[in-house]
Amino acid sequence: MKAKPVLLLMLVILLAACQSVPTGTPEALPSATIVPTPVPGVLYVDPAQDLGPISPYIYGSNYGPMHAVTLEMQPYAFDAGITVLRFPGGAWGDQSNINTFQIDAFMDFCAQMGAMPTISVRLFGGTPEQAAEMVRYTNIEKGYGVLYWSIGNEPTLFEQQYREPYDTVRFNQEWRAIAEAMLAVDPSIQLLGPELHGSFTSNFATNPKDSAGRDWMVEFLKANGDLVDVVTYHRYPFPQNGEMATLETLRQDPPEWNATVAYLRALVQDMLGRDLPIAVTEVGSDSSAVMMGEATPDSFASAIWYADVLGRMAQQRVFMVNQWVLSQRTTGLGLFQGNTIRPTYYTFLLYKKFGSELLYASSGIPDVSIYAARGEEGALTLMVVNLSDSEQRVPLQIAGMQPDSAFVWLFDASHNAEALGVQAMPQGGMLILPAWSATLYVISE
Repeated sequence: MKAKPVLLLMLVILLAACQSVPTGTPEALPSATIVPTPVPGVLYVDPAQDLGPISPYIYGSNYGPMHAVTLEMQPYAFDAGITVLRFPGGAWGDQSNINTFQIDAFMDFCAQMGAMPTISVRLFGGTPEQAAEMVRYTNIEKGYGVLYWSIGNEPTLFEQQYREPYDTVRFNQEWRAIAEAMLAVDPSIQLLGPELHGSFTSNFATNPKDSAGRDWMVEFLKANGDLVDVVTYHRYPFPQNGEMATLETLRQDPPEWNATVAYLRALVQDMLGRDLPIAVTEVGSDSSAVMMGEATPDSFASAIWYADVLGRMAQQRVFMVNQWVLSQRTTGLGLFQGNTIRPTYYTFLLYKKFGSELLYASSGIPDVSIYAARGEEGALTLMVVNLSDSEQRVPLQIAGMQPDSAFVWLFDASHNAEALGVQAMPQGGMLILPAWSATLYVISE
């Protein structure tokens, strides 16, 4: 590997609050981000600055045999607007062999959801022959045409989980052998990796290292950068230093999402001499089983936090994001718990109406973010997220226009992504944002 360009990486990280999507295929590589420069004290939107299509695959989730959706909740799942499902999700796929019945059932469920499938083959305890057979059955015998495949889940934790030596050398050798066997069966598939566990951030010093001190992401790119098509990691910001999230630490977290993507994009460019799409294939506010707290994953605050994260992922041109998880009965992580809908479900409903073409938007107001897109029939859509504990009254400037009204959707403590109908836009563009809220404005031009 050539010398790490520390200055370049630091520069990119410093600019990471600047946000900016492959078009949905790895062939459409990330392009340079137009830096949104905040105007102090103002939410600013320029509809004339089109930043390109938003990847449809940032609205994903995880799903598997352990995460079945009840019959009562299936209509809600089908209506959520989830665009991609990662299967089988989590450690289950490295502890069990997926059978053909489960693949068939998963593909049927994806068809009902209207979601693109991605499949992870077994790494720990798996073999190249098993993985090749899964590709053969799925894409050759059944003709399902699954494009995106990953190999294993969070190898960074294998030593801890399975209590045997497992380092970057072993991982990279096993990953490559399985990858080559899969590609021999179907050369058209796209490989995702390395699927690092949720402590990966923009900080090289604290990123996952093996027992010899080797960096998992760096070693993976060195060994398998020629085979991987989409570079992946997981992110759960909490618990942090043993502490669970609070409203304050949850509010402070979102800028790190920008920084992590910027760091990884610079690292890939430096090591491989080219860009690759980036995916965050497991996402949650907390990786533990905590629930029923004011900032736990099942909380309303976590749902509003995720609304901000998704906007940042759109601006950073991330290719795929998979929330963890569609349904889970025993923790606070699922969109559904049995027949109960968790608040983050409504974040998906709100973004379902956001639009597909990213436009320039910036916020110069602390704890308030704004994201803009071109929606159906050319409408201007604005997603405004308030992470503060109090109502905010903030000025909005839209270059070249001063709309009289907008159709408003509100997600706050009293409204579950509910349609408020056509509302007059206040004189002077002053928006009133409830505490901990996400508001979608749809403005017909």
